[in-house]
Amino acid sequence: MEKVSQEKKDQMANILFKLDSIKFGVFKLSSGKASPYYIDLRVIPSFPDVFREICDFYAEYITSSIGLKNFDRTAGIPVAGIIFASQIAYNLRKPFLFVSKGVRLHGRQRRVEGVLASGDRVLLIDDLITTGLTIKKTANAVRAEGGVVTDAVVFLDREEGGKQQLEKCGIKLHALLKINEIANTLYDLGAIDQESLKTILKQIKKK
Repeated sequence: MEKVSQEKKDQMANILFKLDSIKFGVFKLSSGKASPYYIDLRVIPSFPDVFREICDFYAEYITSSIGLKNFDRTAGIPVAGIIFASQIAYNLRKPFLFVSKGVRLHGRQRRVEGVLASGDRVLLIDDLITTGLTIKKTANAVRAEGGVVTDAVVFLDREEGGKQQLEKCGIKLHALLKINEIANTLYDLGAIDQESLKTILKQIKKK
């Protein structure tokens, strides 16, 4: 697996800082879990140059670390993952799917939108992972319609047990960046103070 260079980590940490993507306070995450900090990657598509740069980063990582021959289709995780996954699929020239949050009561009444044949290998794409519950639910939906899911890729792993949860259901997590790397880089750059660094690192689930 390709390792992300320190230069690239510094570059991405700078982007998150400049876009004011990391907030401190009391937040409820999509998993229902409370967190003293929040990373908002949904603002990124509002900055086209940054969005393109991050999607290119995903595409390069997927090409070198997973390999284009090892999956047939990409699928975006609702909601933020769909935005990134559609552009990444376009960059990689791979068919794109997305999974709706609930079963549709009209049309085909399926959760997977797009063309999916039984046996298709589907790479799941999301913006970040915390507990892994959302990715796991999406994998189950794709598998229920005949897709094969063995890998998922995210921009950022908050390191709160998501990787381990996915492993239990046969999915390997590929994270471009980990929160401890981002936090320590931001601290070294003087972008966050020691208290903020401790706040982030305290949330990491010890293996």
